[in-house]
Amino acid sequence: MSKKQKTVYVCQQCGYDTPKWMGQCICGLWNTMIEEKIVEIDENDKRGRNTSEQTGRIKASKITEIGTDDYTRLDTGIRELNRVLGGGLVKGSITLISGEPGIGKSTIIIQAAEKIASKYGNVLYVSGEESIEQIKMRAERVCDALPENLFLLSETNIENVSAITSELDPVFIIIDSIQTMYTKDMDSAQGSVSQVRACGNELARIAKTKNIPVFIVCHVTKSGELAGPKIVEHLVDTVLNFTGERNQELRILRSHKNRYGTTSEIGAFEMAEEGLVEIENLSQTFLEGLESDAEGSVTTAIYEGTRPLLLEVQALVSPANVGFARRTALGVELSRLNMILAVLDRKVGVSLINHDVYVNIVGGLKPEGTSTDLAVALAIHSTFKGKSCSEKTIALGEIGLTGDLRSIQNADKIIKEATRLGFEKVILPYKNAIKLDKSDINLVGVKNLHEAILAYQEKL
Repeated sequence: MSKKQKTVYVCQQCGYDTPKWMGQCICGLWNTMIEEKIVEIDENDKRGRNTSEQTGRIKASKITEIGTDDYTRLDTGIRELNRVLGGGLVKGSITLISGEPGIGKSTIIIQAAEKIASKYGNVLYVSGEESIEQIKMRAERVCDALPENLFLLSETNIENVSAITSELDPVFIIIDSIQTMYTKDMDSAQGSVSQVRACGNELARIAKTKNIPVFIVCHVTKSGELAGPKIVEHLVDTVLNFTGERNQELRILRSHKNRYGTTSEIGAFEMAEEGLVEIENLSQTFLEGLESDAEGSVTTAIYEGTRPLLLEVQALVSPANVGFARRTALGVELSRLNMILAVLDRKVGVSLINHDVYVNIVGGLKPEGTSTDLAVALAIHSTFKGKSCSEKTIALGEIGLTGDLRSIQNADKIIKEATRLGFEKVILPYKNAIKLDKSDINLVGVKNLHEAILAYQEKL
């Protein structure tokens, strides 16, 4: 029996739908509304509902009576992936992984599929873009072994995928990718809003009713955002993003949404000939090229998830030859850089209005938070004045508009990591310094940017 359909007009950009035609969507864009047919949910579908066994009517449940034993986690066999997921794959969850072409999405999911199949049972890998022979060639290159219970399927019809799932009863499902899937109940093209919604709902039904974790691969645009309708982000429980430069070996896996864990964790991998290899000591990797007594180079630290990371900040200042001075920042927000330059001008007397300023976080990482402000300011001051400092010094702290230094979180754990890596001096906000116990490393607490510059030049 076919399901009922209704016609709506959907924005291709934001996914907003309305029963009437609109020239301009509520997101502000014109002529992005297209006609789509959506299938109404069957009234007999009990997914996500609590019903009474006696009356069959919907009821609410006491939170103390709800069990969580079924929501155990599967070990993916990849520690860095487990870290980002919050400890492993939650049964019945839907995880979306995105990234640029060639970044390593297919590599990490086939490695995870091989390890889960070897440990737990049947795994179904569905690809709408590659043949099963191509997937096997990749698996032979990056996997330790080829388990017999790892099943490959080249299919784009979601009904066929659902039928194979019922037949195999897998413990893990991979869909590569959601934009290639379609349902025969829809007349629209693959990747459209209605197709993504329908296929996403079917995958959610499979995951929730059968308690199977599902991994979905999603394409990205040139700007790095998820391709296709925004609704795909709301359909899933976890959104992972793979970043890195294709001409470099380092890959960073970050969680942007996680209903079962934190979104501040990152996982580090190195792209090698045998696939993705986990990086145990990420701080040492970022500091491999650190030079001694180099102008415009300052070491700083951030705290990502459950571990501190030490980074190198590089800056270059040169006279502007023509027109307005250029400001270029890689890994640092441009608005944040402009604020730091304004504070240097008004509070320290370093005017760079006629100079080009370039700032780079070595390694391609884009740290969140403001703990790198002080290192950026010191690197700019160092290259502008032509003065360097010992490579064994770390600077961290947030700069306020008044030139004062604001305290940061997890300073004690950062200092322990710095001590382990052999650093001898840490310049940090005064409020952090007075709260810390004495350690083997020299702690210099400063109250403002001017004091920090003097301490960095060992004049304080």
